[in-house]
Amino acid sequence: MSLEDLARDYRTGFLRYLPHRSEVAMTVGYELGRRAATGGASLLDLVQVHHRILGEVLTGSPSPDTTQVVEAACEYLSEVLSTFDMAHRVLHDPAPEPPVAG
Repeated sequence: MSLEDLARDYRTGFLRYLPHRSEVAMTVGYELGRRAATGGASLLDLVQVHHRILGEVLTGSPSPDTTQVVEAACEYLSEVLSTFDMAHRVLHDPAPEPPVAG
């Protein structure tokens, strides 16, 4: 997944999520994160794209409710990054110890 594709899809998904903060739009964010992870995007790529899109939204709206936009952006980014978080936990959390036989 190229950075241009990632930015386009992130922008589209976030702008769909922003007005109503729906679960359906949030699912789009999760799927975007999965595609980014399997498509070779890094965590840093996603954060860079997030900040760029957030900046566009904040500067492109006549008078955005900054608090609401930033809260929604945090929620959306968290959902997008959830795939990376799950992968990180699998790789770094120790496996549970098998029970000791009595």
